[in-house]
Amino acid sequence: MNAVGIDVSKGKSTVTIRRPGNEVLLPPCDFPHTQSCINGLIEQIKSLDGETKVCMEHTGRYYEPVASWLSDAGIFVSAVNPILIKEFGDDSLRTPKTDKADAKKIARYTLDRWTNLKQYNHMDEIRSQLKTMNRQFGFYMDHKTAMKNNLIALLDQTYPSANDFFDSPARSDGSQKWVDFVHTYWHVDCVRGRSPEAFAQHYQDWCRRKGYNFSASKAETIYNRSSDLIAVFPKDNTTKVLIRQAVAMLNAASATVESLRLKMDETASALPEYPVVMAMHGVGPSLGPQLMAEIGDVTRFTHREALTAFAGVDPGSKQSGKHEQKSVCTSKKGSPNLRKTLFQIMAGLIKRSPADDPVYAFMDKKRAQGKPYYVYMTAGANKFLRIYYDRVKEYLSTDTEADNA
Repeated sequence: MNAVGIDVSKGKSTVTIRRPGNEVLLPPCDFPHTQSCINGLIEQIKSLDGETKVCMEHTGRYYEPVASWLSDAGIFVSAVNPILIKEFGDDSLRTPKTDKADAKKIARYTLDRWTNLKQYNHMDEIRSQLKTMNRQFGFYMDHKTAMKNNLIALLDQTYPSANDFFDSPARSDGSQKWVDFVHTYWHVDCVRGRSPEAFAQHYQDWCRRKGYNFSASKAETIYNRSSDLIAVFPKDNTTKVLIRQAVAMLNAASATVESLRLKMDETASALPEYPVVMAMHGVGPSLGPQLMAEIGDVTRFTHREALTAFAGVDPGSKQSGKHEQKSVCTSKKGSPNLRKTLFQIMAGLIKRSPADDPVYAFMDKKRAQGKPYYVYMTAGANKFLRIYYDRVKEYLSTDTEADNA
C-alpha cells in the first residue's frame, strides 16, 4: 500500500509518499506544475511496488490539472472534500498549517480510508465549460447589479424615481426601457423643460426609434410626475456625462450577462439529462443550465442523500443521551452556488404556485403549518434534489440501456 498525499496550490504541489507503519518513501517536497516535473512525479509513482493510491483535496480549480494529468497516466486518483481532511484526526494536539503538514495529513487519511476512496473522474469538457461559464455568469450578474445600483444612485440626484416609470422586461440583448429612457432624458429638465405637447411628440418619436410601444397616457403620466420632482445636480454637460457613462456600463454588463445566459443554455443542451431537467417545474433556460453546472454528473452520487449533502440542504441531527433536538439547522457544508440556484428555483415555484408540482405542494404544506420561510424553502430544496436525482438517474440509465440495445 503506497499512499501519495498531495497538497495542491497555485503553481506547485507538495507531495509525500507513505506506507503503513509510518514508513516514509518520499518526504514532503514541492513539485512545480511544469510538464517535466509532473512527468517525473508520474514516473516515481509508477515505479513503486504494490498498489498505489493518490489523494488530494478538491479545492478551487487548482487540483483539476494535477488530477487529470495523473489520472490520464493510469494512476488511481481520489479528490476528496477538504472538510473531510480538516476533520480527520491524526492523534496529535499540534495542528500546524503548512503545505508539508497538509501533505502528511492527506497521506495518513489515504491509508486510513484506503477502501473507501473513490476514483477521480474529471468532468468532460462540456461540463467543465458549463461550470466555468456559470461562475462567470454569477460574477457578471453581481457586476450588473452594482452598475444598476450606481445608475439609480446618480438618478436620485438628477431624475429621482425615473427607474420606476417602466416595468417592461429586459430584451434578449439585455437592454431595458427605463435605462434607454434615462440615456435620452438624463435630467428631469429634459422632460419638464418642454411643453406637455412637445414632450409627448418627442417621446413618441423616441419610442418609434427604439422600437417601444407608445402610449399617450404614459407620456402624460411621466410629464406630470416629472413636473414635481427635485433635482440636486444641474442640467449641464458634466451631469450628462456621468449619467451616460453609468448607462453605458450597465448596458455592457447586461449584454454580457444575456450572452452568457444564451451560451450556457446552448452548452447545457448537449448534456444527456437536459430534456428531463428542463421539464421540471421552476427550471427554465436560465436556472436549468446553472443547476446542471453546479450538480455536474449526477451518477457520481451513490444515493439521494449524497446529493443533498453536497448541496448542504440535508437536515442535521443533534442527540446526546436522552436529549434529542427536534429542530436542527441544515449542514450548509456543501456548494453555496448550488444552494443559491436551488433557492431561486424555490422562489419561482412559490411565485407561480403550480398546483400539480409535488415540491410546491410540499412547501405550501409546510408554510400552512406555520414553518418559517427558510425552513420550508430549505425543505423544498431538499425534496427537489431528491426528485432531480431519481428522474435524472432513471433517465440516464434508460438512455444507456437504449444505446446498448
